[in-house]
Amino acid sequence: MVSIPEYYEGKNVLLTGATGFLGKVLLEKLLRSCPKVNSVYVLVRQKAGQTPQERVEEVLSGKLFDRLRDENPDFREKIIAINSELTQPKLALSEEDKEVIIDSTNIIFHCAATVRFNENLRDAVQLNVIATRQLILLAQQMKNLEVFMHVSTAYAYCNRKHIDEVVYPPPVDPKKLIDSLEWMDDGLVNDITPKLIGDRPNTYIYTKALAEYVVQQEGAKLNVAIVRPSIVGASWKEPFPGWIDNFNGPSGLFIAAGKGILRTIRASNNALADLVPVDVVVNMSLAAAWYSGVNRPRNIMVYNCTTGSTNPFHWGEVEYHVISTFKRNPLEQAFRRPNVNLTSNHLLYHYWIAVSHKAPAFLYDIYLRMTGRSPRMMKTITRLHKAMVFLEYFTSNSWVWNTENVNMLMNQLNPEDKKSFVLCPGWSAMAQSWLTATSASRVQAILLPQPPK
Repeated sequence: MVSIPEYYEGKNVLLTGATGFLGKVLLEKLLRSCPKVNSVYVLVRQKAGQTPQERVEEVLSGKLFDRLRDENPDFREKIIAINSELTQPKLALSEEDKEVIIDSTNIIFHCAATVRFNENLRDAVQLNVIATRQLILLAQQMKNLEVFMHVSTAYAYCNRKHIDEVVYPPPVDPKKLIDSLEWMDDGLVNDITPKLIGDRPNTYIYTKALAEYVVQQEGAKLNVAIVRPSIVGASWKEPFPGWIDNFNGPSGLFIAAGKGILRTIRASNNALADLVPVDVVVNMSLAAAWYSGVNRPRNIMVYNCTTGSTNPFHWGEVEYHVISTFKRNPLEQAFRRPNVNLTSNHLLYHYWIAVSHKAPAFLYDIYLRMTGRSPRMMKTITRLHKAMVFLEYFTSNSWVWNTENVNMLMNQLNPEDKKSFVLCPGWSAMAQSWLTATSASRVQAILLPQPPK
């Protein structure tokens, strides 16, 4: 088979979510590793007074693209920003832009989604389900489309303990839910949400499961591939170790631990910490699209982009790596010496929260008031605890993901592609790179996860 860079040569790619964490890395990797790609159409909406072109330019000027700028200074010429709003009818595309996309697009990477765990159900459905359906309908009109690549989540079916690389029946018919949300007021939607999502922990995971079903049903005539990453974090190797642009999720907790603010986490030491670097997710997405484009498989291809089955790593080991890393590379302006304890005991957890979090924060705020400064530590602790609540489900449970398709994909790569598009990192090396982003040279202030309002 042709190599991955050879496959993308001369192709026109459509990318959603390019201003998001995963989309940025995919854009950089595609342009750097497949330099002969023809064009990348980036769907971006206006935001905060910035045009789509200005938003894309802001992304491209970041440190993430330093390596690409050095290797290929003219890469910007390949990027075409298109004004689009995924939540609006027909994606709010102009007729001119729509015509260009329909005539030219060869490959679609759908990375856009709301990743807020506590997004209200109406907005989560709009962003994760309806927008996906509208993109599928647009894809059906494309004259030269070869692959529709959809990024989902490994936890879409977390109500199952063993998850195969298949699209399972949805918890509810997406069309019926969409129709119902049209006449329900917000109060009623909020009231029925817990009953609807059932044994899934949040609206994000619930709607990602619905989106997979929409992709399978509405895209039945398309060549579709789905990549399901688990907990995505800092880069392992590319474009450099430890790159990250936010401190949500585990990354925020790691930094809080490095600052000495976070001292206890509710987690099971033996639960699998299925953490996957963002560059590995991007490599798998590019490779999966390549495989489907070259081989044209009869059935939809699903890839569980996880590490628990191949390189199992437990939360107890995460605790060790966090503490040892920050002892070697202490953060500036640390509140206390880093030290984290994991416990699955409910009473013990709340005891340590009171003793090691709230009490020191309260006393520190008194000190700040006495010295004429504004108290801030209790607010910080409150935000931290809200973020921890969102993650408890994932730090206390384990799943088994089938990865037969992932293993097959790795075996299909030629030796050069295996080096350029690594799909399975080794944990001993990756754990250290994961925490590189929180080294003393990079973090100068207290950076904690900001839970959505």
